[in-house]
Formats: sequence, structure tokens, C-alpha cells
Amino acid sequence: NYYGGNWASFSFSGLLSWIKENQQKTDVSDECEDWRKLILEGEEAIPLSRKDKTIQHVEDFCFGDQDSAEGVEEAGALPKLPVFGASGAQGVSPNSECPAVQSPCPEPESQEPELGTEPEGAMEPQGAAEPEGATEGSGAGTSPASETSPGQPTLQPEHTEAAPSKTSPQEPKKITYSHIVREGRRFNIDLVSKLLYSRGLLIDLLIKSNVSRYAEFKNATRVLAFREGKVEQVPCSRADVFNSKQLTMVEKRMLMKFLTFCLDYDQHPEEYQAHESSTFAEFLQTQKLTPSLQHFILHSIAMVSETQCRTLEGLQATKKFLQCLGRYGNTPFLFPLYGQGEIPQCFCRLCAVFGGIYCLRHAVRCLVVDKASGRCKAIVDHFGQRISANYFIVEDSYLSEDTCTNVCYRQISRAVLITDQSVLNTDSEQQVSVLTVPPLDEGRPAVCVVELCSSTMTCMKDTYLVHLTCPSTQTAREDLEPVVQKLFNLHAEKETENEELEKPRVLWAVYFNMRDSSGVEKNSYNGLPSNVYVCSGPDSALGNDCAVKQAETIFQDMFPTEEFCPPPPNPEDIIYDENEIEPEESGFSDSAEAKPESSAEESSSGEGAAVKKEE
Repeated sequence: NYYGGNWASFSFSGLLSWIKENQQKTDVSDECEDWRKLILEGEEAIPLSRKDKTIQHVEDFCFGDQDSAEGVEEAGALPKLPVFGASGAQGVSPNSECPAVQSPCPEPESQEPELGTEPEGAMEPQGAAEPEGATEGSGAGTSPASETSPGQPTLQPEHTEAAPSKTSPQEPKKITYSHIVREGRRFNIDLVSKLLYSRGLLIDLLIKSNVSRYAEFKNATRVLAFREGKVEQVPCSRADVFNSKQLTMVEKRMLMKFLTFCLDYDQHPEEYQAHESSTFAEFLQTQKLTPSLQHFILHSIAMVSETQCRTLEGLQATKKFLQCLGRYGNTPFLFPLYGQGEIPQCFCRLCAVFGGIYCLRHAVRCLVVDKASGRCKAIVDHFGQRISANYFIVEDSYLSEDTCTNVCYRQISRAVLITDQSVLNTDSEQQVSVLTVPPLDEGRPAVCVVELCSSTMTCMKDTYLVHLTCPSTQTAREDLEPVVQKLFNLHAEKETENEELEKPRVLWAVYFNMRDSSGVEKNSYNGLPSNVYVCSGPDSALGNDCAVKQAETIFQDMFPTEEFCPPPPNPEDIIYDENEIEPEESGFSDSAEAKPESSAEESSSGEGAAVKKEE
């Protein structure tokens, strides 16, 4: 029903619809099996799953007066809009019957704010209400993908910060549940919490493929640590280290010496070879570092496990962190405006410009396999239509239990909070923070916390959006609630005790477990033909390297002589030979045409089984 699968972003009402859908326990029955009649002699079918089972244990909580929101509508909401999800998600029942459509691919915004400026009052994502302070007509429409200026600045350093709010950090503005519902379209809530390493594979791919023209980014402004029950800022860059008031002069020299060694550790193997079988935490204890410096390096810079990470792995993680510093700001991380769900849509936009077609609410019933060759030759959709192709790419969640009997999945524990103030108040309210909370008990994993401010265009003014992620050991609530209780105040305002007053108050929260299918080998699936490729869902890592590597591996398997995501030509420079344009065989009357401009307008983007046709 929506773009992006488990990589999607939702408005608040869209997320509530998603929660309701995933809390329903009923299985979808195959009420009509007419598609089986389309399987010919010499063919066999591999049925696909009718229900996405990758999300479990969904629990949501409102810590304010929920009754006050009765009858309150989302500002600027469009009733009966048939599609919800992605950055312009709408609160529409996921079970409503809608015909399959071929709607436009999400368009890039023509007037999005430049990085380094305060985006308040700028254009909202597609379908969103005009923000306060927007001038008349500034957010009235979108422009086709091909009209986006190639010179539009995107991956640029951020030099300015928002002016501090007039409201004192000690006296946050009172936000009620009805405020959240009314301003729900200002929220872009990611199902998966990721950041982009400034020298990571995804940034390199965005720049190389020119997909970066469709997105804008904000620097993560600070890296935090949780030590001895308090949240404090970690000095990362050389300037941060020497300006830090929490480190002594001796500690500053120790830290700089060790970080300098980590940048070229591979040139000095004698320094670490004797400790290769030790954990990184044990190696740090041999480096004449104080306990506070060891904590900062282990949990906030390398961001690795205290008990499982070996020395070499820890040195590699520290080096990666340090190499990413300074490219776009004082931290290694970037965050896309309007949420992580913008990234898959950006690639979909480019694909649509060059003729890709994406269909929402268009179910696929089965894969059709030729018994003689063992290759997949077609799919059958819920209209009873056969679509033939040479290659088939399917997301793991589409595969049935019979296909996945030998697969052992991991799980990710996720929580999303809406809070009234930051975990660490400073003069500037517009902070994007990364915090790693060490395991609170033995056997528990560390928890990665990403806190987003309103200038990321993911939450309303005077609130923060907080994402918590860790590998699952129990249900998401059991894994993450102890950390939430350490960092935040979960009590209603009138029940708040004195020691809880200084903590940010949670206004609303949701917990859920998400399947982690990364790392599953293709031969673990039963009976999949060689020309069917499986994509995993999101993994638990903070970066995106796993997804980029997987995409490139699949592409190279299909087209070993082709370059992966080459720089595209400008759409206006492409001249199509009419004789080479074949009519679509899939029965769509509004399929992509020769002109890239019309392709972008007539195609739509969505998650699911993609069909690749060879010319």
C-alpha cells in the first residue's frame, strides 16, 4: 500500500494505520485460486506469501491525554486519499479495497531548503500541508524529476544553526496528544533508523549515480555517551578534543595519540598483533587510556560490542569513524531531510526517469517455473495476468514459509519515541544526536539511540523524534524499555517525581520487532530457481553498507559486464529511436513512454517483487 517496504517513512496518522495493520493477528486466506489454472503443462508454481510477517510484537503507548484528541483531524489532511506511507503518508485503512494503479513516482521537491539553512517554513514532502511561515504558493506543487536542477546543492557542509527557541530548555512547551495528531503531517517517522557515513558506500553511490540531486541532508551535530547515569558529549574532532572541558590536558594528549595511531594502524602491526585474539576492550586497557577515554572510544567512536568485538575489528571501526570526520561536518554522519524513507524513493525517481514502472497494491500470487530448464519464466499477479521476464528480484518477506523452512532469521528491536526535549539540552535546540547506551545487564546488547530535531523535517516544532535500535534478545519492549526509563520520564506530568523532572518526557512511543534477513545465503531457501534473486530487509547496523553491497552483488550476477549505477546522462540529452521502443506486454495502458519527462510523471515507486526485462 505504500512506498519503501520496511525502509518506509510515515506521517503520524500513516504510522497509526501501519500499527493497526500489524497488530491484527488474522492470516489472509487465499479466497481465490483461479491463478492456478494459468499454470501450464510442464510448469510449476512457487506460491508467494499473502501477508508480510516481518513485523512482530507491536505495542504503542500514549503518555498524555489521549481522549483530548477525539475529533481532532490532521491539519491539511486529505480525506479518502487512497495511498498512505512514505514521506507523505496518509491515515487510510490498509485493508480498504483499492484498484491497482499506476501513479506518478514521488517527485523531488522543487523548493527544498539548501543544506546549511534552517528548513522551517520550507516545502513539506509530497502531499504534506504547508508549514507555518511558508509564503503563499511556496509549497503548492511538485516538479517532475527531470526538471530538478542538476546544480542544486545537496551534499554540502552545514555552517549555520537554528536560532535558539525563546522557550527555556528547562521549561519545554507543553505538547498534548491532540497537538501531535493535528500536526501529524509534519512527522516523517522511519521504520528503520539509519545514518549515512560521510565516506560510506551509500554516499559514494549517491554521488556517482547523481541520485544525490533528489535529496538533501543535515549533519549529525554531536556524538553522545551515556556514562555513570549521565549523558555527555564526546569530543570527536581535533578541535573538539582541545576545546573539551570534561577532559584533562593529559587525557587530551592520550586521546589524540591513540586516534592518530588508529588512522594508520595497519602501518604499525607490531602495536596490535599480540592482541589480535583479545577483545577490543581488553586491547584498550593496554593503551594507557583512562576509563572515561576507553568508554568514549569503545561505545561512541568505534561503536562496537565490549565482549564480542576483536581488536582488529575495533581498530577498523575506529578508523572508519575518523576518516569520515570533517567531510561535511564535525561528525561522520549525515541524515536525509524528511527521513531515511527518502533514500529508496530517490533511486526510484531516477529509475522512473529512464522507464522503470512501479505498482502499488498490485499483488503477486506466484512464480512460474519451467520444469525442463528449472528457471523462472513468469509471475502471475492477482488479476490472473502472466508477466514474463528473464530475471526476478524478490524481497525476503514475499517468500512463503515453505520456501524458508531452513532459514534462521535474526530480529531487530526497535522503538520510536516522541519527546518534549533533548536528552542533552544546549544553547541550540536544533541538534541531531547519536548516542550508544552500553548494555545495562550482562547478556543484553548495546542500544543505538538517534535523536532528531524538527529541522530534519521529521517531527513538529518543540518535539524530538527518538529512534532506539538493538539486536533482539527478547521482545522490543523488553529489550528497550529499561534504556528508555534511564533516559526519559515515562510518567504523566502530575505523577512526575522530582528526580524525573530533568529528564525529557515521552509523549508517545511504539515498540516493535523487525526481521533481520541480512546475511541469509540464497541456498538456504528451498527450491528457488537460479534467476530469482532475494533481497534482505534492513539490518541492525547504523550504516547502509550491507544494502549497497547486496544490490551490487545481485546486479553483477545478472549483468557481469555492466557497470553498477553508472553516472546517468541528462534526460534531456537522450534521443530515443522509435523503432527500438517496444509496446508493453504487461497490460498497462499508461506505461512509461519514450520521453524521460513523461516517464517520471507516469511511473510510481513501491516496494516488492521487481521484474527486470531485458531488451
